[in-house]
Amino acid sequence: MDDMYIGRYLDERYEILERIGSGGMAVVYKALDHRLNRYVAIKILKSDLAQDPELRRRFHAESQAVAMLSHPNIVSVYDVNHSENVDYIVMELIEGITLKQYINRKGLLNWKETVHFTTQIAKALEHAHSRGIIHRDIKPHNIMILKDGNVKVADFGIARLLTTQNTLTQQTLGSVHYISPEQAKGDAADARSDIYSVGVVMYEMLTSRLPFEGDSAVSIAIQHISSVPLQPREINPDIPVGLEEITMRAMDPNINTRYQSATELIADLEDFRKNPSVRFNYSKIPSMADDLDATRAIPSGHNISEAERLRRRVSGNGATRNRVTPKEYRENRRKAGKNTMLVGIFCIILLLVGLVAAMWEFFLKDVFLPEEEEHIRVPNFVGRMYESVISNEEYLRYFRFEPPKYDYQSTNPEGYILDQDPDAGMTYNQTGEPVPVTLTIAAGQEQLFMPYLINRDYREARRIIEGMGLIPDIQAQANDTYTPDYVFYQSPDKDTPLTPGMTVTIIYSTGPEIPMVPVPDLKGLTEATALQKLEKAQLTGKKVEEFNADATKGRVFQQSVDPEVEVELGTEIVFYISLGPEPTDTPEVPIPGYGENEGGGEGPGDNPDEGENSNGEEYGGDEEGITPIG
Repeated sequence: MDDMYIGRYLDERYEILERIGSGGMAVVYKALDHRLNRYVAIKILKSDLAQDPELRRRFHAESQAVAMLSHPNIVSVYDVNHSENVDYIVMELIEGITLKQYINRKGLLNWKETVHFTTQIAKALEHAHSRGIIHRDIKPHNIMILKDGNVKVADFGIARLLTTQNTLTQQTLGSVHYISPEQAKGDAADARSDIYSVGVVMYEMLTSRLPFEGDSAVSIAIQHISSVPLQPREINPDIPVGLEEITMRAMDPNINTRYQSATELIADLEDFRKNPSVRFNYSKIPSMADDLDATRAIPSGHNISEAERLRRRVSGNGATRNRVTPKEYRENRRKAGKNTMLVGIFCIILLLVGLVAAMWEFFLKDVFLPEEEEHIRVPNFVGRMYESVISNEEYLRYFRFEPPKYDYQSTNPEGYILDQDPDAGMTYNQTGEPVPVTLTIAAGQEQLFMPYLINRDYREARRIIEGMGLIPDIQAQANDTYTPDYVFYQSPDKDTPLTPGMTVTIIYSTGPEIPMVPVPDLKGLTEATALQKLEKAQLTGKKVEEFNADATKGRVFQQSVDPEVEVELGTEIVFYISLGPEPTDTPEVPIPGYGENEGGGEGPGDNPDEGENSNGEEYGGDEEGITPIG
């Protein structure tokens, strides 16, 4: 079926070229930004979701918050807009594959790759958390691997929009493998919830398996809350002990003993990278290596059925399977059979209790009980004066007023409240923490002056201009002095008086312009003369010798780029030297590596894609153009 968006222009600027992906909320397209002449990714909110005004408002609010993030390991958001009944986000276009695809194709990742990828993911989260943004849906599907082996985290803030559904369906099966126990229980997520998900991603990279599996999203969520995962080293004994400790601490079901920040996780990863034999001595979750009959107490919430422990113990790789003797296996099967029915009944009861609790929370409680005092209802602040609201002691008990947003185009008096987030009437559980509220107020008719934008990132400059009620005209141009993406020209100049709606022009650098030089004619020259002529033209040369009956032996008869064509300075030009006519009788030449070495086996170097380097480390061909780490 034809896609209605392909070939369409958004805001007379973005030309939709092709569809490149789809998720639960939006469809992603490759597009061309004609204003800046670059390819971008555009995420368009699905039409059925766009009918919900509240979801649309949150879609824009969350996306604008994410657009404030600027980090090399986070996919950049360039623009958030609504045009012709289409709500969309313009993002950086990433050329690469997802971490999930990489794991599926490669299987086990070595510890160096795992540390390399995890450190970059953690740095992205550290940056986002410092600005109050929680991802809520960290999983390998949302992590892009670039061709240089670095990663970028995508879809910040999008998962929060889905929390209004409060359900675990088959559509969320991909995400539920990575959610934290507190998210599985429906509690609020914070920075430590993202760290739990990073731990699950580490577990999958190191073992090529997920810690918990099940037939439904609900069954997997229950395991996150109440089950104990197999220790990674029981699946892959080659994992260093210190890295296993980091992984299991990140996955600690107790939010208070888990890593409390991405900064803590990065510090341990760096210590391990410097010394792979380091031990952190974190107390671990009881593992399958512990005796099944041990009397050591298992922390509350970490119980696991005998059948499940047995199933995991005998289903791993060979290194794990040979730890169970036939006698142990038969004995454990006998014990597991007795408990299977009880475990099944318990899970059904737990599921029913959860369903009844959900029905009570969302349907029955409002019918049978009046609204309780521990709920906070957001009042309507619109139409009131800002100072009177933020100085009200009653409001300050329940709400935390964030720095306001200013509307410079409003004709209302200064301080008049025009909008609020969250909306009036929304209800929150009183947890002791004030509810954050952001108010949009009229800036009044005070005179605006042009700020100094030189040597700022053009995206930051654009946000400043738009925040002042001005229209940005952004242009790109080569510049030898300024860093790429940084502004080197602005109009009007600094401190120029402005009026709302005025157009501001900024030009940012695309880096130094690379000189172009014409390619010299090399035909008929000797190798030495050709190289000398290329060097004089500030180009490099590469010789290829071929038989050619029509060309003089030892002379150039062909070149890779035609004469007088302009190329970038330093470009390599391939030229072909004639070996004269091809001999008519060619003696048979033995192929090196086949029967030539002693013993008749293949010699070293027979397979250019496999072997060992000088340090004795194995190496192989790149995976999908990705440079392997370690």
